[in-house]
Amino acid sequence: MNQTRTFLMIAWVMLAVLCWQAWEQDHAPPPAAPAASAAASPAAASASALPAIPGPTQTHPAAAIPPAPSTPAHAAAPVELGNDVLRLRIDPLGANLVGADLLRYQQTEAHNSPPIELLDDRPASLFVAESGLVSASGHAPSHSAPYQVEGPSRIDLAAGAPSVSRTFVWTDPSGLSVRKTWTLHRGSYVIDLREEIRNGSAGTWTGNDYRWLRRAPPVMKKTAGGSLTNPEAYAFVGASWWSPEDKYETRALSKFEPALDKTVTGGWMAMVQHYFLAAWIPDPKEPMKLSIASTNAGGQTYYSIIGQGPGMQIPAGGSHVSSSRLYVGPALQDVLPNVAPGLQLTVDYGWFTLFAGPIYWLLAKIHLLIGNWGWSIVLLVLLIKLAMYKLSDAQYRSMAKMRALQPRLEALKERYGDDKQQFQMAMLELYKKEKVNPAGGCLPMLIQIPIFLALYRVLLYSVELRHAPWAGWIHSLSDPDPYFVLPVIYLAVMFATQKLTPTPGMDPTQKKMMQAMPLVFGVMFVFFPAGLVLYWVVNGSLGLLQQWWLMRKHGAPGVAAKKA
Repeated sequence: MNQTRTFLMIAWVMLAVLCWQAWEQDHAPPPAAPAASAAASPAAASASALPAIPGPTQTHPAAAIPPAPSTPAHAAAPVELGNDVLRLRIDPLGANLVGADLLRYQQTEAHNSPPIELLDDRPASLFVAESGLVSASGHAPSHSAPYQVEGPSRIDLAAGAPSVSRTFVWTDPSGLSVRKTWTLHRGSYVIDLREEIRNGSAGTWTGNDYRWLRRAPPVMKKTAGGSLTNPEAYAFVGASWWSPEDKYETRALSKFEPALDKTVTGGWMAMVQHYFLAAWIPDPKEPMKLSIASTNAGGQTYYSIIGQGPGMQIPAGGSHVSSSRLYVGPALQDVLPNVAPGLQLTVDYGWFTLFAGPIYWLLAKIHLLIGNWGWSIVLLVLLIKLAMYKLSDAQYRSMAKMRALQPRLEALKERYGDDKQQFQMAMLELYKKEKVNPAGGCLPMLIQIPIFLALYRVLLYSVELRHAPWAGWIHSLSDPDPYFVLPVIYLAVMFATQKLTPTPGMDPTQKKMMQAMPLVFGVMFVFFPAGLVLYWVVNGSLGLLQQWWLMRKHGAPGVAAKKA
């Protein structure tokens, strides 16, 4: 195998992997249709919204199928609660989170772009976090029960204050009352929920609490390159959960069947999408029964992951307090491990996790020193080049010797004409005589494949690099170069590298394929993230410089000819 064949093979392998990702998304099975439609009427949907009523002695009642959401009918306007990174909208019906704006993340890289709306109660983009109680007695506030709001309609974090809270109260003629308090902390995407149940009735109250996340499939933006270069097209979207026993598990929206029936203690459940997630994290000491469900309303499918707590018994005059946390925000890899065990696994690099994890770790460490993700990529290339210098030196030594042998190989080709077998034998004999290893350049190029694909995943799935600027015209490393400067530079570098690369024994068809490769990659990189193209431009430019220098140093084109 010579250097050129190796490069050709690697190029097609990379193209095949990227095309396979696009094909897999475009031909993925459609989401399974729910067994029964809940679209009969809003009243029916509301009636089916409640989880199964537990019996007095049941520890974990079976979770009910979530309702098909319809246009919310608010008893009162949602109230707002905000800190410096989140603005929440809380519906007095159920005291649930029906809106969350991520104040530090804009929808586009434009200066005046509005913030990302991660949670939303509009039917087409539904994504809400809800909680409630059920009881065999019927005296319990579900996720749609009307609560009274304490305080004004909007509260923001005061200057210098560490946290801010909103409280909602539900009361029942039987004497039962529930107080829900949502608390936001400065600089945090974690929201605390405290539920205090007071039993003012004459008898013991029994029941269960439950929490769930339900959503419609996210609306996918369209890109010029189609699904091949659109990370939202093949990024994981679905439910995930973690338990100390089975660790991280997932269920994509397109594979929500079969049903889930699992009880975990010390775990969490989440709905994950590209860059962002929402995750319920209950008391780690309490077991949580997990289930998933899908429903259909008006042609729109909705998906839910539900967690029910253990049975409670509160004597007359007694009270009970349960606490849980809800993470709503970006998948920050340095933050999630501190929120809950295993939560960082929601940043899923797929097959390339083994390489992508270390690549991101090194990139993040460089960023701490430099403060710019673009220059961090440039320095990452320099470090990789330094680490591989010895291998590259051997590669270019081999290429230089092959280039020096080019005249003699051409002479052999003319001597044997169409007898390819004799030509191959003579060429191998010449390599053996001159101590040239035609496969000596394979290893450095093979190492580049996982690095290239790992960085590709890091750039597409790491929210830290989302809309991160580099310099000049590059305002977002996660989006394509708006003026195609980097792809053109890469195309030129690739052409120059090709000119320096010896092609002994290559037939005309292979030569045509090799000549087309710079153009193929140049066009393909037009649609790729600018950060990835930046990596490849710097890598290719340094490789070209190194190749030119070492071939001058070791090439001595006339030496091999003199030995003949």
